[in-house]
Formats: sequence, C-alpha cells, structure tokens
Amino acid sequence: MKHVQTAILAGSVLLAAMTTGCGSGPAVNKEASTSAIRAAEEVGASNVPSASLYLQLAKEEMENAKALAAKGDKEQAESMLLRAQADGELAVALSRGDADKTEATQAIERVRALRQDNKLPQERK
Repeated sequence: MKHVQTAILAGSVLLAAMTTGCGSGPAVNKEASTSAIRAAEEVGASNVPSASLYLQLAKEEMENAKALAAKGDKEQAESMLLRAQADGELAVALSRGDADKTEATQAIERVRALRQDNKLPQERK
C-alpha cells in the first residue's frame, strides 16, 4: 500500500512539473531569422532589386521583434521573427534565381557564339 501511495505521489509531481513546463510560451529564438538575413546578404540580395526589398523587410521585422521581446510580448515577437526568417529566405531564393538567370543568359550567348564560329564560310552570310 505504501508503494502505491508513493507511486501516485511521484506521478502527480511529474504531471504537475510537465504541465507547468509546457504551460509557458515558447522562448523567442532569433538564430534562424538572423541566419536567413545573413545568408541573403552573403548571396548578394542587396544587389537584386526584388531580393533587396525582402532583405530590408526581414531586417525591419527583426528590429520589431527585438522591440516586442523587450516589451515582454513574446508571442508577437516570435511571430515577427518567423516573418523575418521567411522574408530572409525569400531574398536568398530571389538572389539565387537572378544569378541562375544571368548564368543561363551567358550560356546561351556562348552557344550562339560557338555556333557562329563553327559555320562554314558560305553559311555565315
């Protein structure tokens, strides 16, 4: 009987600890947002007009998140950090897309030049 009471007491304490731990909101984590912004800067998002807009938005959202966290509004801060992360990742994607487009255009030009160089003299006219 003593063992059953001890087990029930231990289970109750464990349940109370888990409920208390899960009841608090998620901690504000800014590493993912910061990484997305840094990645966008490294791939040259500021040089691509569409990407630079989203990079700037991500930076502004990061600042807003810091202000919200300082006020104690963790839920809004977390939401703003997620938006900053998404906009940073979009800036990366747009930058890479622009780089891929430029590379494809250059490849097409090289192919055209090679075709022109390989034509017979009578075909060049």
